[in-house]
Amino acid sequence: MERPLELGNMTRVQEFVLLGLSTRPDMKNVLFAIFLILYLLTLLENTLIIYLICTHSELHKPMYCFLGNLSCLETCYVSVTMPSLLVGLWTGLCHVPFTACMTQLFFFISLICTECTLLASMAYDRYVAICRPLHYPLLMRPQVCLGLAMSSWLGGLLVSVVKTSCIASLSYCGPNVLNHFFCDVSPLLNLSCTHVALTELVDFISAIVILWGSLLVAIASYVAIGRAVFRMPSATARHKAFSTCASHLVVVGIFYSATLFIYARPSRIEAMDLNKVLSVIYTVVTPMCNPIIYCLRNKEVQAAFHRTIYWSRG
Repeated sequence: MERPLELGNMTRVQEFVLLGLSTRPDMKNVLFAIFLILYLLTLLENTLIIYLICTHSELHKPMYCFLGNLSCLETCYVSVTMPSLLVGLWTGLCHVPFTACMTQLFFFISLICTECTLLASMAYDRYVAICRPLHYPLLMRPQVCLGLAMSSWLGGLLVSVVKTSCIASLSYCGPNVLNHFFCDVSPLLNLSCTHVALTELVDFISAIVILWGSLLVAIASYVAIGRAVFRMPSATARHKAFSTCASHLVVVGIFYSATLFIYARPSRIEAMDLNKVLSVIYTVVTPMCNPIIYCLRNKEVQAAFHRTIYWSRG
């Protein structure tokens, strides 16, 4: 519902107050400890993967190029949202200046859009490797991998510039309380005291293009992979391929389900408590699970890790 006001009576909000993940005092200390551990674990996992990929030449392959980019992205991603979540749990309320809120929103939108397209690129890479192995060196040569990775990052930045500019240009004249643990699109649109129809349209169209577009690429790739796996003569090879693809699909499915529900809708979300729960899934859970699913279960990465441990002891 719009809240039109006379322009002369508007007082621009200078800061926002984040209510945080939970307002229950008896839960805050426990949640703070849990999320701090998850945050540090996510940073450790992704930093380790980046180090292993950079220091071991046998991991200088297209697949690990994407995984290195994903780990770098996840490190930045959790560092954008988790600090405000932890501050809110520790202090009760998190006061964020307007500029800082828009900055956080900018990096968050940029990174989540980048992750969508990067996951689609990784699915395409696996499709080429399994379904067209003879053409893999040509189709996924270093220039192509670099182009796909750079397109993901630059595309995310471009979308974020447009969406953040639209949201920052709205008028916020009070109240200034965001029922969230970081500055997200829907809570900010709910606080705007001017018409947000155009901003909602831009947000919805960009979500459809980025989220649905990358999801369709990922689904098409995994469907083709599934068909190829079914035709494998060896039962052992089929089981191994299905085990790997199934774990990938679980993470991709959880991430896209939550983001599509929140962002690919034609109107603002009023149920902010549900919004916060779903936000935890793609801002905390998937960044922690991705390194385990994509890398740490991988035998080449495990071998590189064991060699690193051996060298450090020697």
